[in-house]
Amino acid sequence: MDGRVSASEFTADRSADPSADLSAPARLAAPTEGISLEEVALAARNHGLPLEALRYDLTPPGLHYVLVHYDIPAADPRTWELTVRGRVRTPLTLDMAALRSFPAVTQRVTMECAGNGRARLAPRPVSQPWLVEAVGTAEWTGVPLRTLLDRAGVEPDAVEAVFTGADHGIERGVEQDYQRSLPLADATGTDPEVLVAYEMNGAPLPPQHGCPLRLVVPGWYGMAHVKWLRKITLVDSPFTGFQQEVAYRYRREAEEPGEPVTRIAPRALMIPPGFPDFMSRTRVVRPGSVRLEGRAWSGRAPLTKIEVSTDDGHSWHDAALAPPEGHDWAWRYWQAPWTATPGRHVLSVRATDASGHTQPVTQPWNRGGFGNNLVQRISVWCLQDGLRDDD
Repeated sequence: MDGRVSASEFTADRSADPSADLSAPARLAAPTEGISLEEVALAARNHGLPLEALRYDLTPPGLHYVLVHYDIPAADPRTWELTVRGRVRTPLTLDMAALRSFPAVTQRVTMECAGNGRARLAPRPVSQPWLVEAVGTAEWTGVPLRTLLDRAGVEPDAVEAVFTGADHGIERGVEQDYQRSLPLADATGTDPEVLVAYEMNGAPLPPQHGCPLRLVVPGWYGMAHVKWLRKITLVDSPFTGFQQEVAYRYRREAEEPGEPVTRIAPRALMIPPGFPDFMSRTRVVRPGSVRLEGRAWSGRAPLTKIEVSTDDGHSWHDAALAPPEGHDWAWRYWQAPWTATPGRHVLSVRATDASGHTQPVTQPWNRGGFGNNLVQRISVWCLQDGLRDDD
């Protein structure tokens, strides 16, 4: 494998391709087009974090967001093997026992899907319709990737590491294994340190989270964290596979080459206060003191400030931000007081990091719906009297 994919794989005449009828090209929803049945099916398979679960420092695996591009493969840890090949001096084939024999490292890492917030964009890119809930934080245990690459001996001409998962499917007419690459400097770096992980929150990886083996790339959006990892291939030229050069790019026009999606933009989320209406999820609180709280993170630089608004973004006030406590790549807790008064309110929260990036209050649009960190808006009714009981 040389890490190259010919352009003809993406530009071939679709009329001669039987997959053209079953694998549609990327598109934008029409102005009045609602969510399609296909998008509902994706949303049913790929669930987000219930926002009340932001109360947990570590997200329970069943509440952590999940995105499976194709199918969850039938993976047996007893027979699973990881190969390290390509531009290395000593090719490796490692079973799970061999991987567990290396010194283990545990890191607390917040993962966020690159498409988080996509469904709030207009026009809407037709794909997995995330709102703001595609996130979670876990403690991942495994072998540092650089340890495996040191054992294999990377050749001087290697420039990237390509990671191949066992999930297989068709996307925009291209049949493929899920594959992503990292520049060698990122693959062998120490801050952050990339993991080949086999445990989540102290237990073996669940099937939906990559059992028995996955990549964990702190600070990067979720597309980089290849699940069901079975191959690592060192290549001497940049990898141009579908998920690298076609899918995960920031583009405003379809013909643009675009910029690669990499690190997570700053975001803060609020635990919706009070209690919800079943359908609209509009919140209800009583007058008086209400604690606003949630989590915030950035994959680009440490957080420096969290602000809240209780008047739909007309004014902003600083919130108290907890220290990272040694978990530099995990979300941080924040809180702020609010005195609720009768009437309707719109609550928002925004994060700023040390690189000077602040969450926007108007949508940053791109064709893939990637990296949309528009501030969260929560509609709240403060009611003086109780609602009628349902007898």
